[in-house]
Amino acid sequence: MPPILAQEADPKGLWRIAAARLEPGMDFDQLLVHFFGTEDIGDLPPQQLAAGIDRLQVQFGLERDSGRRFALWCLAYMLGVAPDLEVAFKDEADREAARDFMDEVDRDMEEE
Repeated sequence: MPPILAQEADPKGLWRIAAARLEPGMDFDQLLVHFFGTEDIGDLPPQQLAAGIDRLQVQFGLERDSGRRFALWCLAYMLGVAPDLEVAFKDEADREAARDFMDEVDRDMEEE
C-alpha cells in the first residue's frame, strides 16, 4: 500500500520529511486539493484517485523547476506512483535527496 494511503500513516508528517528540500510555499494540503480536489484522499473513489494521479504525473512531466519537481515526485512517491530516480532527476544531488526521502519515509512507516 502506498505510504500516504496506509491507515497508520501521517501524510503531513511524511511531508515534513521533504519540507527541507522544497521551495517555500509548497504546501502539502494545497497540492492535494489541486490534484485531487480534497485534503483527505483516503476516502476518494478509485476513479477520482486515478484522475488525480494522472494530473500529478502530467504536471510532473511538464515541470522544469527542480524544487517544484522534487515536491511533485515526493507526493508521487507517497502515492506509490513515482517514476524511477534515473528518469525523474538528471542531477545526482536530486537523486540522492530523493533516496534520502525514500529512506526516511520507509523508516517512518516501519515505526508506526
